[in-house]
Amino acid sequence: MAFLAKSISGWVALVLDAAHRYSAAVFASVCLLLGATNAQAAKPEPWQMDLQPPAGTIAEMATDLHNLLLVVITLISLFVLGLLVYVGIRFRASANPNPSKTSHNTVIEILWTVIPVVILVGIAVPSFRLLYYLDRTADTDMVIKVTGNQWYWNYEYPDDGIAFDSYLVDEADLQEGQIRLLSVDNPMIVPENTRIKLLITGNDVMHSFFVPSLAVQVYAFIGRTNEVWIDVPTGKQTYYGQCNQICGINHAYMPIEVRALPRAEYDAWLSSAREEFAMDDSLVEPETLKLASAN
Repeated sequence: MAFLAKSISGWVALVLDAAHRYSAAVFASVCLLLGATNAQAAKPEPWQMDLQPPAGTIAEMATDLHNLLLVVITLISLFVLGLLVYVGIRFRASANPNPSKTSHNTVIEILWTVIPVVILVGIAVPSFRLLYYLDRTADTDMVIKVTGNQWYWNYEYPDDGIAFDSYLVDEADLQEGQIRLLSVDNPMIVPENTRIKLLITGNDVMHSFFVPSLAVQVYAFIGRTNEVWIDVPTGKQTYYGQCNQICGINHAYMPIEVRALPRAEYDAWLSSAREEFAMDDSLVEPETLKLASAN
């Protein structure tokens, strides 16, 4: 049994190492192809097969978990396929005119019990670790409240007293560099290398705030506030997403645009936004102020 446990532990370590190497290789290839400083790198690409490049701690952890599961699933599928081929050839009727009457095998029964348990535990460890980090919304530096409406988003910065709506840019009004069905008139602006708490809620039907590169997919319910946090790395990139919950006739025209700026540029934007998007304090919900002050 000691030898069996050692073999299983070595196999799990091999799988983890393979997943890590695969993740690093994929990310490096994507960055090489798209350009690490491309402001539109975090958007869907034609015929895209892999995930969008991860941005931030949570997104990188989620991508690593995805790649680990992909390796595990592939190995299990190949193993089962190999067993099916072997059994089909080795125990076919022409090769076994007198079939075996074996009723049980202790070693095999131990193996098919222990190995799946070890695999599930190996998967559970990074899964629970990711869930733990997702819930660490108290360790953040700023708060943005996101409200889903039919069919646009509203962003509030309660600590800075600004709020604005974000609508899809019509195809006829698209400027150079803007993307059809993804660009908006007022994107959510965030500073780089800052832990940001998002308070996500709804104002009518159910919506879903979904930005793949940031690994954010949170439902927006009326009368309920969900929390999640992000930390956008340096690179001055723009991250695109969409409402991921069918919310009516214009559901497909409710994109999300998150633009990350260096701190100096973010402060300059914030200064002008305080004049353009000044928020009436009397309209701020007490719950938002309470959550922001507790941050």
